[in-house]
Amino acid sequence: MKERISMVALIVILVLPNFLNAQESELGNWLIYIGNKKLNSKWNIHNEVQYRNYNAIGDLEQLLLRTGIGYNLSENNNNILLGYGYILSENYIGETEDKLSVNEHRIFQQFTTKQNVGKMALSHRYRFEQRFVEDDFKMRFRYFLGIKIPLQYKVEGKNPIYLSLYNEIFLNTKSSVFDRNRVFGGLGYKFSNALRLELGYMNQFFETSGRDQINIIAFVNF
Repeated sequence: MKERISMVALIVILVLPNFLNAQESELGNWLIYIGNKKLNSKWNIHNEVQYRNYNAIGDLEQLLLRTGIGYNLSENNNNILLGYGYILSENYIGETEDKLSVNEHRIFQQFTTKQNVGKMALSHRYRFEQRFVEDDFKMRFRYFLGIKIPLQYKVEGKNPIYLSLYNEIFLNTKSSVFDRNRVFGGLGYKFSNALRLELGYMNQFFETSGRDQINIIAFVNF
C-alpha cells in the first residue's frame, strides 16, 4: 500500500508542472483501437487505428493507421517490434477555417518491457521513428511509461476495474529537440483477457501551447 501511494505521489509531482506550463489549451476527442494478434509464443502482430478530432467528433484532426510484427524475447515481458504507420493530418491554416492535408509515412522500431511493483503493473516502451512527412524526413525518439493500479477487490480471480496512468515524451533528433509530452489519467475495465476499455483525460503540450483530449481506448487480443 505504501509503495502504491508513493508511486502515485511521484507521478503527480512529475506531471503537475506540465499542466501549469501549457499556455493555450482546447478540448478534443480521440477514439483509439489497439489490437494484438498472437501468432505463437514468440511472434505477434500489432494493429492500431486512431481517429482524432479537434472537438467532440466530426472535425478531423488526424487519422492514424499503424501495424507491425513483434517478437517476444521472454515470456510476456520483453517484446521488440518493427512497424509501419500512415498518418493523415488535417491542420488548420493560421486563424482561418481552412485546412491543409498532410500525409506522413512512418517506419518505427520499439522495445517494450513490463514489470510488477506490488499490485501495480508498469510498462516501459522505447520507440524510434523515421518519418516521411510529404517531402521532409524527420526522426524522433519516444519514451512511454504506463502504470495500471487495480481499484477493485478480485472478482472471480480478476481485478476488472483499474486506474490507468501514463506519460510519454517525444524528442527530435534535430533542434528543437523537445517535440511534445503526453500525460494521461483514466479508468479502465477488463472484460476478459481478450478485451479491456479505458476512458480518460490526456493533456498534450508543446513548448508554448497545449491541447486537452478525452480518450476512449479499446484494447483487443485475439
